[in-house]
Amino acid sequence: MRVLVIGGGVAGTATALGLRKAGFDVTVFEAHPDTAEDLGAFLTLAGNGMRALGELGATDAVTAVGFPLTSLRLLDDRGAEVAHAPLGQAEDPALRYRCLRRGELNAVLQGEAARRGIRLRHGARLVSLTDGPDGVTARFADGGTATGDLLVGADGVNSAVRRLLWPEVRPGYAGQRVYYGYTGAVPGPGPQGAITMVRGGATAFGYAVSPAGETYWFARAGGDPLPPGAPAEPPAVLRERLLALLREDATPAAGLVEASGAVLVTNATELPLGAPWYTGRVLLVGDAAHAASPATGQGASMALEDAVVLAKALRDLPGPGAAFAGYERHRRTRVEHNITVSGGLSRAAPAPAGPAPVVARPAEPDGPLLRQLAWDVTLPAEPH
Repeated sequence: MRVLVIGGGVAGTATALGLRKAGFDVTVFEAHPDTAEDLGAFLTLAGNGMRALGELGATDAVTAVGFPLTSLRLLDDRGAEVAHAPLGQAEDPALRYRCLRRGELNAVLQGEAARRGIRLRHGARLVSLTDGPDGVTARFADGGTATGDLLVGADGVNSAVRRLLWPEVRPGYAGQRVYYGYTGAVPGPGPQGAITMVRGGATAFGYAVSPAGETYWFARAGGDPLPPGAPAEPPAVLRERLLALLREDATPAAGLVEASGAVLVTNATELPLGAPWYTGRVLLVGDAAHAASPATGQGASMALEDAVVLAKALRDLPGPGAAFAGYERHRRTRVEHNITVSGGLSRAAPAPAGPAPVVARPAEPDGPLLRQLAWDVTLPAEPH
């Protein structure tokens, strides 16, 4: 069976790795000319995402970049530490949270795909597709075409595949702008391997310090969405708008932003619940199917889970129709819970005054998820 994967980012390349491991012939088509998509942004992979990477055989490739996170700190609006707890399964190096740039993750996954003989075509921007009884054909802006037995749309929140099939399903604004950047400034002494969340009055702010002494930071703040295309305000104005909010609190946040070079900003967006994921020979995965606001930090990890479960579904269930339906039954409840929780965090009012909540150790993966991700366990048609 030949599978066309549209999108060479995290979701698409991981899906290709899973499908190749399951024995399928896979080609990835990426619109960007190289691996540098979203090079400026960074992300965290949670323990569940690292577990999925392990099932794909890609742990070593990914842990060669970025740095591990082993604990979570919470500071109040005066900069005082009010909680500090282990983060996930920190005792297992293969399952530790990891902080890395999105471009780095794209590059190492694409490198791993090439090492395994998966074809990856850059500069292939999808413009149309035809889903017929004998196959699905993709047509690209450069005039090229490709035909396969199945097509997987893994091309992100602004998916061209989804737009062609379901133009009415569009991402919506989740209530916050997201800022992020880097600086060589370090915000005073702190535990190694910690990600620090700052409980400010008007923003949610977080940062982590790499072993090389570079601070990665992000901020989420309410306000009107940025208009499509170029920002309505110059970057310097956007930066000062964020600093005005951060200076309301006596925390390290404003100093980190002031010491940074370029400050990037984007809208937090999400897809509506209940949107269709598949029709005929075409299926959506990752953000193309179930994009959530970034508040929970689970976007990349959920995409990695998708890759494993889809590969197992196509391997274990009788035919693409049954596999697509089984995949959806296993995945929809979990990923839409993430959309709901993450959207709730993005839309929440600033935290009220009073004692900060206790930071608890995140729950271990549940049994059904472990069985879904375990490569040597057959995926049933129905979730248990």
